Amino acid sequence: MRKVLLITALIAGLSGCATNSPYGNYSAAPAAHDKTMANDTVAHLVTMYPPARTRLNIMQPTEDAYGTALIALLRACGYSVNEYAPEAAKKAQPATQAAFAPGVDLRYVVDSLAPAADLYRVTVVVGSQPISRAYIPQKNGTVAAAGSWARKE
Repeated sequence: MRKVLLITALIAGLSGCATNSPYGNYSAAPAAHDKTMANDTVAHLVTMYPPARTRLNIMQPTEDAYGTALIALLRACGYSVNEYAPEAAKKAQPATQAAFAPGVDLRYVVDSLAPAADLYRVTVVVGSQPISRAYIPQKNGTVAAAGSWARKE
């Protein structure tokens, strides 16, 4: 009986390690839409977190069009951006790791509500504070905000 419980606990523990991060770009939005949504995201972040005084730690890979545009725009606005590098964190010594600790963690999710609705949604989690906004694709090939930024209090 103990062996069964031990094996079950071990499998449950290992399955938690194998799950993927829920953050990233899950939409099929064109790169131009991603750049527009990233530009709008940075414009809103500037109102909440002052550039040149805020260090942002990107906590996920940013290989998609939205993530690349977001990092470039954050840097252009004056933010200090610490990009995601899991290898560097593993190799860093405890004294060096403390140098990477300051700053605010940033994660994002870009998803689509298709086929139910023709909308894209951007959710950015800064620290533990999520902010979201929906976007509607326009007939002229652009994307427009569908409302205000929603911020969970």
